[in-house]
Amino acid sequence: MEEGVVNEILQGPLRDVFDSKQLITDISGSGNNWAVGHKVFGHLYQEQILEKLRKSAEHCDCLQCFFVIHSMGGGTGSGLGTFLLKVLEDEFPEVYRFVTSIYPSGEDDVITSPYNSILAMKELNEHADCVLPVDNQSLFDIISKIDLMVNSGKLGTTVKPKSLVTSSAGAFKKRQEKPFDAMNNIVANLLLNLTSSARFEGSLNMDLNEISMNLVPFPQLHYLVSSLTPLYTLADVNIPPRRLDQMFSDAFSKDHQLIQADPKHSLYLACALMVRGNVQISDLRRNIERLKPSLQFVSWNQEGWKTSLCSVPPVGHCHSLLALANNTCVKPTFMDLRERFTRLYKKKAHLHHYLQIEGMEESCFSEALSSLSALIQEYSQLDATKSMPVEDLPRLSVAV
Repeated sequence: MEEGVVNEILQGPLRDVFDSKQLITDISGSGNNWAVGHKVFGHLYQEQILEKLRKSAEHCDCLQCFFVIHSMGGGTGSGLGTFLLKVLEDEFPEVYRFVTSIYPSGEDDVITSPYNSILAMKELNEHADCVLPVDNQSLFDIISKIDLMVNSGKLGTTVKPKSLVTSSAGAFKKRQEKPFDAMNNIVANLLLNLTSSARFEGSLNMDLNEISMNLVPFPQLHYLVSSLTPLYTLADVNIPPRRLDQMFSDAFSKDHQLIQADPKHSLYLACALMVRGNVQISDLRRNIERLKPSLQFVSWNQEGWKTSLCSVPPVGHCHSLLALANNTCVKPTFMDLRERFTRLYKKKAHLHHYLQIEGMEESCFSEALSSLSALIQEYSQLDATKSMPVEDLPRLSVAV
């Protein structure tokens, strides 16, 4: 809703990727206010958005899903982004809705981001099929690690000139700055790996709707932790390739996750491994068996693995892996968000900015808080089963 952002893209190197007829902009932006994005711009642009969505959908031979990519801390991403989810659900009820949500870090410069994030979370709980939470702090930490590796000269690492992890001057960005292009590049690679099965051949392809079908056992618990290896798939960084087995280990380490969480010490409901490159099914099975003892799965889904093999690797690499885990480790992120929300809400700070928007009532806040608390409670109940013995289910006896 701030036309300057879109104009920047249209003047940049990616201008030919986007169909300029499909862009919608306003002038003012949402002023970091969920209510403006959701209640004002949502209703104002609903028909225009729908018209462009229908136009795009008509060109699809097999419409599998919609991707909504938005941030949670501001007004447009959180407000209009989640309004769009409801529009998609009403207009295309059979088509899956995948959401990549960028969660604010604790040092966020938007004071009202806890309000915006929790109001948006209620909509995500109700209208998304799968949410891939990504937090800004994790992306920044990943870029900082690449920075350290390059500057220390470890592993013969070099940065290619004019790459996304360098500034326009060619020198590596200082860690104090936020290298947004490089951070966005990581999220772009997450989506590229997610859609690789639809774009390339493979011996074991996975449709996007299979992700939701296999990884989401309960409708509310649809938040998937993503980890990616290698992390710089556009070959901005020349780094020796990891051995195949090491790549699988990396995908389960905290350093390669796009959200700050600890799945190894939490409970897995299900896990998907999406592999690209010259990898065999036997390699997949061997690594799953090797990693299994160190990962705790719920007692009723001990074999909760979904795998896919795409034969075309990312440019500049011989193989890559995207792991998607439905794991209770997302709970601390939500609890932290609730705590930051409560600090503001207790004082009713900044509330008047929201309540002056038509259709916005204080009950919206209390309902959003209840919705998040119910989600946290569901994760807590699952966590409580962590030490329970695995059920040895009786086999069916077949009468001969």
